[in-house]
Amino acid sequence: MYLLISLPVLLITLISIINFLTIIEPKTSFPIEEFVSVLLPVRNEAANIHELVASLKSQTALKKVEYIFLDDNSDDKTLSLLETELTSLENFMVIKGSPLPQGWIGKTWALHQLMEASHGEIVVSIDADVRITPDAISRSITSMKSLDLDFVSPYPRQLTTSLAERLIQPLLQWSWMSTLLLSIAKNSSHPSMAVANGQFFIVRRSALIAAGGYESVKSDVLDDVFLARKLIKSKAHGIVLNGSSVATCRMYSSWSQIESGYGKSLNRAFGSFAGSMAAIAFLFATGVAPIVVALTGASWGFIAYALVVLTRILSAIRSKGRMSDSLLHPISSIVLIYLIVYSWLMRGTIEWKGRTV
Repeated sequence: MYLLISLPVLLITLISIINFLTIIEPKTSFPIEEFVSVLLPVRNEAANIHELVASLKSQTALKKVEYIFLDDNSDDKTLSLLETELTSLENFMVIKGSPLPQGWIGKTWALHQLMEASHGEIVVSIDADVRITPDAISRSITSMKSLDLDFVSPYPRQLTTSLAERLIQPLLQWSWMSTLLLSIAKNSSHPSMAVANGQFFIVRRSALIAAGGYESVKSDVLDDVFLARKLIKSKAHGIVLNGSSVATCRMYSSWSQIESGYGKSLNRAFGSFAGSMAAIAFLFATGVAPIVVALTGASWGFIAYALVVLTRILSAIRSKGRMSDSLLHPISSIVLIYLIVYSWLMRGTIEWKGRTV
């Protein structure tokens, strides 16, 4: 029992410390000479349109840029609000999405259409609920170029308000900050080393085409991670950046959204049912078992719990999250285990933005 807990805990502690010291921040920006296409798929995003457009209008240091929105058959005021917001903006445009073909998911179909309508050498995709600083795109592209990479994914700061959000959302960044050595992943040719967040993703057009474009991930709910894997498989190189200083996102605002959001994707996140069981075992060993053992009075249980909390604190510092939420890691682990099980039980039946996924 001691080894089953201590070994994974020591390993994630070591990885977390190394990543804390070496994770790459977006660099100071230089004027971007390349033609940049910013792709924005939107579906029922009326509440986000004004702030989203405002953050894009404020972008600096982009010599030649186009912003293309695709209204993915929204049934709210998204399209009319976009048309109003984009009036007289020369490098902004909106197109109406075609009906969803069989075999595609909504987001990848939208990105595929946007890609076909765009002309930039560098392709940037941004989700409607993401807010970026005026230098976010230029800094991220500067980082990609200076590191001689083909793609980067600046990981936004995840905004959390409710208890459910605070329990689950910090695990997004902690999961890779504690398990994957980013300094190795940057130059790796193994797709399993891929980390990405589709909320904010930047890729060279040539690399995206070589990887098969968005069609290569047309049916993947986790399109961001799978696209990164396709890129690496096609000999491209890229890495996740700590984007907490340039981008923010409130991904979900309620427990029902969290349950649906993770329910649609977690059954595919770990490759197979066996992979999901391994993830559950890992979460139990590093999240639940240490505090259970500590409550029996065993000192090494307290030490293991303290080390896991340390990994969460290191992740919180880098992601600008609440360090106090790290103390709730055992509860967070239990909730995530529930969501993995829920995702398998409900696969193929969950609705997201009016579509079954």
